[in-house]
Amino acid sequence: MTHLTPDMANRFATLTLSHLGRRYPYKMDLVLAGPQDAREPADHHPIFHGSFDWHSCVHGWWQVMRLLRLYPNMPQAAAIRAQADAMLVADKVAGELAFLARPTATGFERPYGWAWLLALHGELAGHDAPWAAAVEPLALAFAARFHGFLPKLTYPLRVGTHFNIAFALVLALEWAETRDPALVAMIRDRALHWFGKDRACQAWEPGGDEFLSPALCEALLMSRLLPRADFADWFHAFLPHLAQGEPATLFTPATVSDRSDGKIAHLDGLNLSRAWCWRAIAMALGPDDPVAPLAIDATQRHIAASLPHVAGDYMGEHWLATFALLALE
Repeated sequence: MTHLTPDMANRFATLTLSHLGRRYPYKMDLVLAGPQDAREPADHHPIFHGSFDWHSCVHGWWQVMRLLRLYPNMPQAAAIRAQADAMLVADKVAGELAFLARPTATGFERPYGWAWLLALHGELAGHDAPWAAAVEPLALAFAARFHGFLPKLTYPLRVGTHFNIAFALVLALEWAETRDPALVAMIRDRALHWFGKDRACQAWEPGGDEFLSPALCEALLMSRLLPRADFADWFHAFLPHLAQGEPATLFTPATVSDRSDGKIAHLDGLNLSRAWCWRAIAMALGPDDPVAPLAIDATQRHIAASLPHVAGDYMGEHWLATFALLALE
């Protein structure tokens, strides 16, 4: 099984530091309310104006801060700390909050960016530094948005892209477990309502531009919410033929035909995020479950398919190292 090593960690950090402050190209998530809104990305987002788009910049920060915590003496440690001291400060957070408060920004980055910002704040809290305190108002603002959004989301978002609700709730749940018991209860209630009776998933995936597995993200979320025995019962009803290698789509790494195409390059992320899901699901099932060894094998094959391609083209390298870290840690 491939695991994260100090050398990989430093290579990922070097790659991500190279684009956290890279301003262009940049894809804005912006509704113009008037000509006054036609401004530079850094004017709208004092912190998260690099890495091609807002959410990639957020989870790029999560990635380097997690690597710093795991390897505090890594060669890039000083550079990470210096950049965090310069960027993760109250006045820049105030600028991000100001953008969020705009009437046209109610759906901004929902739910993927919301969840990654909570994950970033949770990671910052593991460091002996003022960074988490500075970012906390932004985290609380996004937590409030989850509180407002989840009760009115009648139907789950099952797509394999940024809108996937199960992926977002895995990250949000981890943040909320020590901070927001009401949000934990809401996540549990909504997830069981949406997914608790799901059976015989066909797993018609991947779509041509997906970086998440709808089936495995749903299973991962349920593994975090149910006791082991209950999860095993649910999981084997949800995907009843896994022990026979079906559906084969879930065991087969995606083919990436053009890594310079930003949407097709999503499929490298799919391979890495599936590896993350498979590994965690195997742990949740336990070693005696007949699916566990198949899940571990699928983890390794998905990592092998896309880990060599984390760098090489900016359409992938502005974000893939985050998903490589998820897969390997």
